Amino acid sequence: MKGLILVGGYGTRLRPLTLTLPKPLVEFGNRPMILHQIEALASAGVTDIVLAVNYRPEVMVSTLKKYEEEYGVSITFSVEEEPLGTAGPLKLAEKVLKKDSSPFFVLNSDVICEYPFKELADFHKAHGAQGTIVATKVDEPSKYGVIVHDRDTPNLIDRFVEKPVEFVGNRINAGLYILNPEVIDLIEMRPTSIEKETFPQLVEKRQLYSFDLEGYWMDIGQPKDFLSGTCLYLTSLAKNHPEKLSNEKFVHGGNVLIDPTAKIHPSASIGPNVTIGPNVKVGEGARIQRSVLLANSEVKDHAWVKSTIVGWNSRIGKWARTEGVTVLGDDVEVKNEIYVNGAKVLPHKSISSNVEKESIIM
Repeated sequence: MKGLILVGGYGTRLRPLTLTLPKPLVEFGNRPMILHQIEALASAGVTDIVLAVNYRPEVMVSTLKKYEEEYGVSITFSVEEEPLGTAGPLKLAEKVLKKDSSPFFVLNSDVICEYPFKELADFHKAHGAQGTIVATKVDEPSKYGVIVHDRDTPNLIDRFVEKPVEFVGNRINAGLYILNPEVIDLIEMRPTSIEKETFPQLVEKRQLYSFDLEGYWMDIGQPKDFLSGTCLYLTSLAKNHPEKLSNEKFVHGGNVLIDPTAKIHPSASIGPNVTIGPNVKVGEGARIQRSVLLANSEVKDHAWVKSTIVGWNSRIGKWARTEGVTVLGDDVEVKNEIYVNGAKVLPHKSISSNVEKESIIM
């Protein structure tokens, strides 16, 4: 089987982290974001993976090629000279995706969940139509494009309703699909949308079904959702792989993932919902909640870190406090006793005065 991951472009929503690394290589749960997807595809029997990219492909090539042997897959890069939307990349990668008659997976690189690829493939084969969309339930469907099913045929999609003002359903497109190769024949070689142009054609032909996703789902392409997705991911680990989480005495509230190379003072208080990366240092009496500390960062004595992404090589000073979805880029220093609320700080900056509202520190 085959899979295509829509990597896309500049990752502007996740800046300042994507000023240092392409978004798929930013660590989520202490591993590159895209590695979660590659591993899940490989475990479902996928042998050919295409990454559709239009920004800094050379960085990803050198990093991801090493995973080919580890997971037994062939990883190729389909590089767009101009952004091609969500359908154009399928046409550009036609040679790989149509190399045989087997269906192929398509997924957005921002999506994190318990990827149900094997079950999805079995469901797709059973109904025999050309395409299947993974659907997830949401509490407020009025914010999304909602899937409406045929009344007589279970899971057959009848239409999509964009941001409905009246309740028509609570299932939305989760950004994961499985399609037969002939679907590519519906796509022109131009910037085009699979959601707005390709899927409506399949619906008209009664060739598009939906598959309900069990468990959590999150688009982690922006900081607040990256942190929310981290909480969901850690909760899933606690349920399915509790041995991967830390149970040290300084962990309070559970759901804490710590790289073995991190050094944490015994008097620190970590958790709930914290990820700590390689070579991180946490000082005496520090308090960390609902945050991500990327590699080589440091939280010094008695600092308070909440709802914060601490970028690589960054330092938070003694008695400092960060909260409110603060994001520190690479090599940022927050001075001692400074308060930061909701700031996005570009790489190699130093903060020496309080930041008490959402702002971008250039």
